[in-house]
Amino acid sequence: MAIYLDVHPENPQPRTISRVVDLLRGDGLVAYPTDSCFALGCQLGNRDGLDRIREIRHLDSKHHFTLVCRDFAQLGQFVHINNAVFRSLKAATPGSYTFILPATKEVPRRLLHPRKKTVGVRIPDHPVAQALLAALGEPLVSSTLLLPGETEPMTQGWEIKERLDHAIDAVIDSGECGTMPTTVVDFSADEPEIVRYGAGDPTRFE
Repeated sequence: MAIYLDVHPENPQPRTISRVVDLLRGDGLVAYPTDSCFALGCQLGNRDGLDRIREIRHLDSKHHFTLVCRDFAQLGQFVHINNAVFRSLKAATPGSYTFILPATKEVPRRLLHPRKKTVGVRIPDHPVAQALLAALGEPLVSSTLLLPGETEPMTQGWEIKERLDHAIDAVIDSGECGTMPTTVVDFSADEPEIVRYGAGDPTRFE
């Protein structure tokens, strides 16, 4: 059964965050809030967690997983960014955007797009997500908590607990989350391409 943890939305309790980090380091899978909507997250080397996300969401091998990073220093370890792209990303982060970029050798092969060798990255603007990332010291491998056949992510922690009780290890609830996933921008080619319109203002990349 999943542990249900009530976390303050602006000042997350350090003890609770430490408990979540311990779960993640023990190959746990958690549902946590972001600045767009709830996400599923696990540690970078957690192969079982990745398989569980695929199973929960019915994802195929071409799905872009996202490395949710604390800051640019961390993000730069996992993707290749030239100066022009860096400026574009810097102006839009932290925020509700996911950027698809060529991956470095630090990214496990199973996270890469099989043909393009790219991965999604983002820096969230949410105190709870940031507290988790700071305590964990590495990115979270994440995917929007959108269940198969549904058009919108779940917004309530209690509902996630009820529906995914035996599929995940913890629900971190800091109040109602949004229903709109991130705006996804692909920077792997010469020009940015908006792959998904979402919570982040897309006009800066059009």
